Amino acid sequence: MALSDVFLTPLGLVALLTVVPVILLYLVQPDPRRIELPTIELLLDDDQRDASNPLLERLKRNLLLFLQLLVLVALAVALAGPYVSVSESQTVEETVIVLDGSASMAVETDGGTRFDAARAAAREVTTGTNSVVFAGAESRVALRSGGDTEVQGTLDSLAVTDVSADLGAAISQAASIAGENARVVVFSDFADDGWTDAVRSARARDLQVDLRQFAGGGADNVGIVDRSFSGRNVTLSIKNFGDSTVTRSVELGGRSRSIELGPGDVERVSLTIPGGGGRAQLTPGDAFPTDDVAYVAAPDDPTVDVLLLTNDRDRYLTTALSVVEEVDLTVDEPPTTVEEGYDVILYSDLEPESLLRGNVEAGRDVIESGGGVGVLAQPSPPETYGDLLLLSPNGTDRNPSVGRVTTTELTRGIDFPPPGTYLQGSLRAGTALVQTADGTPLVATHQRGQGRVLYYGYVGDDPFRFNYQYPVFWKRAAFHLAGRESLSSLNRGTGDRLRFANETRVETPAGAVSARTVPLDTAGFYAVGDRRVGVSLYSEAESDVDAVPLADRTDDPGAVTREEERQVPRPLTWLVALSALLVVVGEVAFLRRRGDL
Repeated sequence: MALSDVFLTPLGLVALLTVVPVILLYLVQPDPRRIELPTIELLLDDDQRDASNPLLERLKRNLLLFLQLLVLVALAVALAGPYVSVSESQTVEETVIVLDGSASMAVETDGGTRFDAARAAAREVTTGTNSVVFAGAESRVALRSGGDTEVQGTLDSLAVTDVSADLGAAISQAASIAGENARVVVFSDFADDGWTDAVRSARARDLQVDLRQFAGGGADNVGIVDRSFSGRNVTLSIKNFGDSTVTRSVELGGRSRSIELGPGDVERVSLTIPGGGGRAQLTPGDAFPTDDVAYVAAPDDPTVDVLLLTNDRDRYLTTALSVVEEVDLTVDEPPTTVEEGYDVILYSDLEPESLLRGNVEAGRDVIESGGGVGVLAQPSPPETYGDLLLLSPNGTDRNPSVGRVTTTELTRGIDFPPPGTYLQGSLRAGTALVQTADGTPLVATHQRGQGRVLYYGYVGDDPFRFNYQYPVFWKRAAFHLAGRESLSSLNRGTGDRLRFANETRVETPAGAVSARTVPLDTAGFYAVGDRRVGVSLYSEAESDVDAVPLADRTDDPGAVTREEERQVPRPLTWLVALSALLVVVGEVAFLRRRGDL
């Protein structure tokens, strides 16, 4: 047997040479001088031995020498680092738990969910020191270096989310906080990919990484994996992840459609969104209920009532507004009486003598009630506009270049061409979104109380009218002025966030919170005042919940998923050193008994 099979540092055995000088000292020391005392001669045995005994006999009978040699040998062996080989799991002093909280862990199985089973199993692997890393929308350290009681409390506080999680990031984070003699235990269904590199990297650092899979149920999942909006309709994409043909009914707002899906098929179903929105439901449901529902938010009144006041009807503008399904356009020519009930009033190409003060006051009333007013530039704007005109006019000019464009929901993705003619001037109030190179506003907006004001600075032969993005701009303008968000902005996917300028109270599916940023980790409706946002899981990857067993994975050339029980050395240095200390204590006791101390 090689010395390396017994000792971590065999070179330490060189210290055994220290026994040689000790033995030599005992051999060369002079014999004790013997003095006969007649007073005690009678007490001595006749056959007692004298100093003429052989040298070997002296060594055998000298207990003190034996004890000293034993100490030296024990110290030399301790320096060599004796060890025994044990299973790696027996050396663990710290456990880092990685708990997968992604949406697929909500699959129902065995009277609970995958997450319930994983959390229960995590309670059984604790050691003296424990940490917990939770894989949700973002991986986070839920507990750092806690005891068993703290681990139980932390696990109780964690709940499965409705988002896609980055398990690889969570494993990497666990490896970064793991100390010496620690192991990482991952509890997941391993339904997604991208985590194997993190496991391989952790094991390359000589960390023990155990993978515990919880992948029951979900083999026949059918789910809603995407949505799009057109006018007042939502189109839902539904996919069958199972191996057999199924029939599903899709219902929203009292209307339903029945579809048949073969294995792997995707069908698209369009349904009209009721006022205020609703829940789009797949029936019958299955073991993964999260993607069986799409929460669709919409305004209570989907129609935007727009009044266009003009003395020179612009067919391009009226066409752009008329093609918007949600817009109910009325065109009127001043002088006229404006009735109540409009969400937006637009003023375009008006004769100053025809525009009545009552027409302008109607616009102010719309603003006060939370609607909006848009003023389109003309060479000589009526003074009657007053503060409805955001620009202080200073004549017209021609052929400028377009300067700065501020990206907002109103201007995003739109290429504004240089105007042929434009109204010069400076802003009285509001914010310029599109400007000429000399700083003159072409598009500006202003929040006034609960309402909004828009200025549009193109005059006369507007080249923008011929652009395919022109109707897009006016659709956005009508929604902006009416205070209506697009259906796309009212409906989000899980994992997104709501952001506010100030701390805002938000009613979430899990309860009310007050924050500037609210993560959308749970499917359902989120309410901010009168505004409601629908949040649903739209992820084909997350809905594919039928996980491949780790033992059957064929895409892992590094065998990262194979469980390994390695043999590691358990040092016995402390035990040998303790033995040497005990011998020293015995030597002291012997010297005391002999009377030398």
